Amino acid sequence: QVQLVESGGGLVQPGGSLRLSCAAPGSIFSTYTMGWYRQAPGKLRELVAIIDRGGTTTYADSVKGRFTISRDSAQNTVYLQMNSLKPEDTAVYSCNARLRTGTITYGDYWGQGTQVTVST
Repeated sequence: QVQLVESGGGLVQPGGSLRLSCAAPGSIFSTYTMGWYRQAPGKLRELVAIIDRGGTTTYADSVKGRFTISRDSAQNTVYLQMNSLKPEDTAVYSCNARLRTGTITYGDYWGQGTQVTVST
């Protein structure tokens, strides 16, 4: 059983910042693409940002310029720095680790999710 341990969610005012963390086993972290997804009430889960083992990043258009994903190999941890938060960023944020080559998925793991609420 692969465990991804998330932390850092909470309540923040619009314009504020939060940093999410996700710790993974070393064998997963060094090989898998790590990412953050979110799901708001009544909506489908959507990609927020991913970072591959080489450090290449991809962001949803809605968070470009405001969110930054990074990975720390010494800590086996991926971070999501969220700045200039908006009420529409309110969602449950989940960490993901995925290893896929072509059409074959070798592993796909999820954290338990952490609530981010942006409100006055």
